[in-house]
Amino acid sequence: MDLHDFYTGRTFDAHRFFGAHFEGDCVTFRTYAPGAQAVELIGEFNGWQGMPMAREGQGGIFSCRIQGAKPGMLYKYKIRPAAGGEADHCDPYGFWMELRPGSASALWPLGGYRFTDEAWMAARSRAFDAPVNIYEMHFGSWKKDEARENGWYRYDEIADKLIAHVKENGYNYIEFMPLSEHPADCSWGYQNTGFFAPTSRYGTPDQLKELIDKCHAAGIGVLLDFVPVHFALDAYALANYDGTALYEYPHSDVGVSEWGSCNFMHSRGEVCSFLQSAAHYWLEEFHFDGLRMDAVSRAIYWQGDPARGVNGSAVDFLRNMNRGLKGRHPTAILAAEDSTAFPGVTAPVDQGGLGFDYKWDMGWMNDTLDYFRTPPELRADAYHKLTFSMMYYYDANHLLPLSHDETVHGKASIFQKMAGEYEEKHAQLRAFYMYMYAHPGKKLSFMGNEFAQVREWDEKRQQDWELLAYPLHDAFHRFMGILNRLYLEHPALWAGDYRQDGFQWIDCHQEEACVYAFERRGGGERLAAVFNFSRQEQPFHLRLEGAQRLRVLLDSGAAYGESGGGASLPLPAEGLELRLRPYGAVYYLAE
Repeated sequence: MDLHDFYTGRTFDAHRFFGAHFEGDCVTFRTYAPGAQAVELIGEFNGWQGMPMAREGQGGIFSCRIQGAKPGMLYKYKIRPAAGGEADHCDPYGFWMELRPGSASALWPLGGYRFTDEAWMAARSRAFDAPVNIYEMHFGSWKKDEARENGWYRYDEIADKLIAHVKENGYNYIEFMPLSEHPADCSWGYQNTGFFAPTSRYGTPDQLKELIDKCHAAGIGVLLDFVPVHFALDAYALANYDGTALYEYPHSDVGVSEWGSCNFMHSRGEVCSFLQSAAHYWLEEFHFDGLRMDAVSRAIYWQGDPARGVNGSAVDFLRNMNRGLKGRHPTAILAAEDSTAFPGVTAPVDQGGLGFDYKWDMGWMNDTLDYFRTPPELRADAYHKLTFSMMYYYDANHLLPLSHDETVHGKASIFQKMAGEYEEKHAQLRAFYMYMYAHPGKKLSFMGNEFAQVREWDEKRQQDWELLAYPLHDAFHRFMGILNRLYLEHPALWAGDYRQDGFQWIDCHQEEACVYAFERRGGGERLAAVFNFSRQEQPFHLRLEGAQRLRVLLDSGAAYGESGGGASLPLPAEGLELRLRPYGAVYYLAE
């Protein structure tokens, strides 16, 4: 590692220098603690008795070398700040940690696992002109083994079950909520203490690599939630690491996030090198196919508030990180969770953008869910909540998210958000998802959505798989499988996602009827999508210039689990008179 690059925020391989590294029968330890007067290494290998670490030059780096340590052995750094006192810390660059409530780092060698996914890695892409259907999941609450204390499956144990479910249901990507080590289960991984350490809740780093390797063998991409804005305030981790605000801001007005965690100080080169090395580490060492960057709006603006102005240092960090990651992993996906109108989020860095590939379309998500919460008799006034997204859609490469955030904290599940009674909710949910999958943009849906989960998500409980014993939930599950597979198979639904000729309104002025119709084009296909979001049957005159016939590809109101029969209809030049079912949606493939 070039030390000058580290101090100036240009390093992407700091984890190769810092941390604990096996070299034959020895392990070399290095930590960065410029505010420390002295640092000692304590661990299982020395009976937790302090071993002095030598200062390397004047740059705040301490190191030592020991023999006889084995993978899995626990260790910490005992740091004595120049201002006095002492505190034991886990290794900021540690590659594994003990299970909470323990807080020590654990030795683990890099590069031990041998991947077998060379063909996958060579062929993968950022998928701009390919289908992206993401199954977002929280690892510990997808399925549980009730015979175990916490119910957690190991990374390698869950692989076959998860892959079979994802393939059966028509998803082609999995996105894991953060797997980096974190002390509190209820933070879901978003308040980290180990930015280089896969959580030990579910096994070893090599077992996680085996899971990813198996996903690739099955043709499934794997994305990881990455948190580059804030970190847990636990005293054993990054907070006040060397007795000073080394990673965080020294003042609480900008140093403490809305979640009570510490904000990274992106104006420090060492912090930038730490974070972008962590991002590179997950892509290189684990073969993740991309990163979803959490809380990007809180990096763009001070505390995420546009009224407080742009945080120039954090914006520069995002640009430099994304540019560096693209140079090293040109086919990896970088997605931003960003709810702002900041320009150029998905524009290349050399064109003044932030360099992300995709941006979560939070506006689409909020407007669409608000619309479906609205009682049908009031939807005429809310009609253009569903047309507004196409007014700004081409400003960025958007991804449509129905994430975990929409199923917690009193927001209700997606199913419960639908207006009306139980059976009405099911009918609207089918039409709602057909609207989502026909709308331009890649797709993401949280676990449980595929069978109309009723309750809000709780990280302590597995998904309510028993709902599949109920006819309407089983039928909806089969319906979603058909919709997902149709999405993967028909390029009209994704090949033109980011081309303006890939979408065209057929009719977006049926306010009183609550009817919408638009066309998708791509890959040599044309598809008309027609929706009736009212409680009444509605007439509709469909014209599709140049088409001779229309084949019914999917009808949300047909027999549950059926694709609509594939009925082929002649399309007169003057158009076709349709009768749209209440809460109905139909895909027509032009022939």
